[in-house]
Amino acid sequence: MNNKMVEEKIEKLKEACKKQHMRVTNQRIEILKEVASSTSHPDAEAVFEAVKSKLPNISIDTVYRTLASLEDLNMIFRVDNQLPKARFDADKTPHHHFICTRCGEVFDIFVNERDKIKIPQQAFKIGTIKDANLQIRGVCNKCNGKKKEN
Repeated sequence: MNNKMVEEKIEKLKEACKKQHMRVTNQRIEILKEVASSTSHPDAEAVFEAVKSKLPNISIDTVYRTLASLEDLNMIFRVDNQLPKARFDADKTPHHHFICTRCGEVFDIFVNERDKIKIPQQAFKIGTIKDANLQIRGVCNKCNGKKKEN
């Protein structure tokens, strides 16, 4: 995400915190900034390593709790619960993920109108849909020893 989009995310965080009667803390802002500005879908440890230079007193526990609260506020989401470590994404624009089953890398696949998935009507009978994305599992070109094809 570009800086403008990250700043918009922070404004949305402030609004969401206000609605939920939660404090807007430096920890929440910096952790959201880190997830939102990353394209690598960082796990909690990567977020911790990135923000501790700005917030030297932050603990890994605070990062885990803050990621959970940001997820509750619908500011970020977990990419996949089957990965060894939870990975997070703040990009709520329609896109899918390719997950390499060998190295665990997560790649964004942005979709056009034609490629969007249609949510089955039965899902709407079960509950409220927050978002939907397709997760494609396979082995990435790097692990296959191939160069990316455009």
